[in-house]
Amino acid sequence: MDWVNKWRPAASAMAIASCLSICPFLAATASAQQTKPNILFILGDNIGYGDIGAYGGGESRGSPTPRIDQLASEGLRLTQFLVEPSCTPSRAALMTGRYSIRSGLSLVAVPGTSFSLPANEITMAEMLHGAGYVTAIFGKWHLGDQTYSQPQNQGFDEFYGIPPGDTWDAFGMIRQGLQTKTLDIPPEKGPQIVEAKRGEPLKAVKPYTEEVRRGIDWELVDHGVDFMRRQKASGKPFFLYLPISRTHFPNLPSKRFEGASRIGQFGDSLMEGDAIVGTMLDALTELGVEKDTIVVFASDNGPDGPGASRFGADMPDMGSSGPYRGALGDVSEGAIRTAAVVRWPGRIMARSSYAMFSIMDFLPTFARIAGGKLPSDRPIDGVDQSELLLGDGGVGARDHLLTFVGAELVSVRWKQFRAYFVDVAPGRSGAGGAILLGGVGASAAAMNGYPKVFNIESDPQEDHNIGEMYNWVLGPILKAVEEYKKTLVRSPNPPAANMTKF
Repeated sequence: MDWVNKWRPAASAMAIASCLSICPFLAATASAQQTKPNILFILGDNIGYGDIGAYGGGESRGSPTPRIDQLASEGLRLTQFLVEPSCTPSRAALMTGRYSIRSGLSLVAVPGTSFSLPANEITMAEMLHGAGYVTAIFGKWHLGDQTYSQPQNQGFDEFYGIPPGDTWDAFGMIRQGLQTKTLDIPPEKGPQIVEAKRGEPLKAVKPYTEEVRRGIDWELVDHGVDFMRRQKASGKPFFLYLPISRTHFPNLPSKRFEGASRIGQFGDSLMEGDAIVGTMLDALTELGVEKDTIVVFASDNGPDGPGASRFGADMPDMGSSGPYRGALGDVSEGAIRTAAVVRWPGRIMARSSYAMFSIMDFLPTFARIAGGKLPSDRPIDGVDQSELLLGDGGVGARDHLLTFVGAELVSVRWKQFRAYFVDVAPGRSGAGGAILLGGVGASAAAMNGYPKVFNIESDPQEDHNIGEMYNWVLGPILKAVEEYKKTLVRSPNPPAANMTKF
């Protein structure tokens, strides 16, 4: 990791009580090979609400997704799955069950900066390892490159993937450095594919080049299938976290999928991601553990937006937010609502649900199902949604969600209403920000002390500010803010991520 060292600078509720015994619905399966289910969590990257066939995309936009659609037909398809505006914040929220600002990770991690998952955070992998699981991550971590933040030091028994502080376009630094006459380093000194076992230092495997990027996901699949096969033989339950590259720019498909879609390399990449999901599902069936495994497929945030033309793409390299406004980096609905499917044959009824479900909710939900313990010394913002998953309906256990960017609390969702507290500059997509927040007939220049409120159900493009008409909505919205503020008395946040104010 010489290149990292070379460029690094010198310098909603309180904790949910953990389940102390195996849940009744698990006890009923005591005759099975194992009482704790395996967990396979496949996290897509920058897949929008409107990209997958089961969510209105797929074949209709030139890139069919039959295997994810199949998964959705066999499990619980969440239609109000909410995340954070970008990848690092969402991944921090997933791993800790907490708002990313509580970890100081409310902006995207950048190599060479000090932003890293704190050593004292309790991750999903640590919780499940404590419950008897063998844990592995193959892919993208993106929660900082400090040693204490790396996955093998945060609860995972095995790690293979790109540098833990980096994202999928890291290989471009060598070419960009040469183009700008600022860096002149050989590939072996640039970003590397790395691996590590629990508690070990990272070991470089090979340079992370453009060629490697094209095929990296199939390496992750090979590692994942081998890991599941080994754990099947050992008889231990496993947690496999597979954060794949599809559909993160640059969407350079492998040769097998080049030209597979009708919409350029984004569509090719989406179809490749679908095939990856299918391969993992087939492996579960071949290993005979399909019925013993919870499978989650989800995206970390909304899609890369309009104008995203990268690495010589023949079409804009962008996904679809479906009916919602905004994309990756915005704070509007299209950035934080995306696809998620949960399957557990014989346990989770196949259906769709409009219940509000946050990416943070997986931690307490899995703790309940696996008999794991949650920390009691810190706020846990995720809520246990096991009744929603294992029941036959229900509205879920969540009715609000806060959204942060850096140090700012920018918005709150309460039921179908979204309130904004600040006007922000347009994001990467150009569809959000001040244009979005202005509303019809309203000034985007100033808030004048009042939040702007939109009804997502009647106005998914967030064009009509109804804050004055529906001022009673501000009561429960501000109550949610006050509840969050109370948690800061006992557990203040670390300094928020910031790269512009010193």
